[in-house]
Amino acid sequence: MVGSLLLRGMLVGVVAGLLAFGFARVFGEPQVDRAIAFEEQLSQATGKAQEHEPELVSRKTQAGLGLFIGVVVYGAAIGGLFALVFAFVYGRVGRIGPRGTAALLALVGFVALVLVPGLKYPANPPSVGSSETIGVRTQLFFAMLAISVVAMVLAAALARRLAEHYGVWNGALLAGAVFIAIIAVAYHALPGINEVPQQFSATLLWQFRLASLGIHVVFWTALGLLFGALTERSLAERRGGWLAKRPASR
Repeated sequence: MVGSLLLRGMLVGVVAGLLAFGFARVFGEPQVDRAIAFEEQLSQATGKAQEHEPELVSRKTQAGLGLFIGVVVYGAAIGGLFALVFAFVYGRVGRIGPRGTAALLALVGFVALVLVPGLKYPANPPSVGSSETIGVRTQLFFAMLAISVVAMVLAAALARRLAEHYGVWNGALLAGAVFIAIIAVAYHALPGINEVPQQFSATLLWQFRLASLGIHVVFWTALGLLFGALTERSLAERRGGWLAKRPASR
């Protein structure tokens, strides 16, 4: 059964990736083009001639085939991991069924992997950020990502234990409060980064970050809903087949 779940998760991940690709092409790539244009205009206005290095991958390829391959590979990988986690947690989070479990898991994944680290270190368009600090910024982002995932796992384990004594609802609220407390401490402890040029358009920056977040919203929503629907249908068919083979009682 795990093998079929893994395959289903990868296929659904690819479909979710294709939907995210469509969203990125319509709402994300125009913001990238505007950011590149701003960088060129700023360079001309300040009189600093840009050194044009040999272009290994054209902008057209990056926004087309490159983006397509990236989201498909990302979707298949995340979809496979999603299926494995679903196989582990299914039946352990109450009687909410496959759809409810998949939707809850997608929400948890979005919060832990996207929202929490993204609020601390949001995505930046081209022309924002120094090339000299890219290593430090990458390390800080992944540190926040790791803290978020660990905190979510601890909160989930704590919720199960607290539910035995205080009920499911109260246990979930207390575990959520613990998760928020851990994230708040991490937000305070990790340094902030602000390398946005003063001349950069605040509207463009907001639109870019909103589009980046929207891509993940589309992906995780599609992943949770499609995987849950297909898994519920598959389990219903298995159950129906088992009942059909069961000998009638006399």
